[in-house]
Amino acid sequence: MRFRLLGALAAVVSAIVHLYLWFDGVKDQGVVGALFVVNVFAGVMIAALLIRWRHWVPLFLLAGFGATTLGAFVIAATAGLFGIHTGGTWYAWLAAASEVIAVVCGACAALQEGYLGRLGVARVGSSHT
Repeated sequence: MRFRLLGALAAVVSAIVHLYLWFDGVKDQGVVGALFVVNVFAGVMIAALLIRWRHWVPLFLLAGFGATTLGAFVIAATAGLFGIHTGGTWYAWLAAASEVIAVVCGACAALQEGYLGRLGVARVGSSHT
């Protein structure tokens, strides 16, 4: 349960940073502004699912949320995303760290709760559905 709680906290931190950035001017940047709003709602909903629903789906969503958001940050920091280039500000690094934590917590919780086998696949005949 510790990994779920830490993962939920990481998703909320990422959501808060994206909400802060949205109010700080990202809302006027077309597609990126809309995607920041999606990120805020997704982070909050995933955090709620992690706490309330003991199933593998919220863990999968957490890991995917962290990986895709971190991937978008890396693209925006290097090549640019939809014409937007981001810098290495403290809040960008805070969000990036929370997204790494989200991926790790999603994978560790899935392993700890028995949703992943030794080779990273679901156990056949497992009672987890």
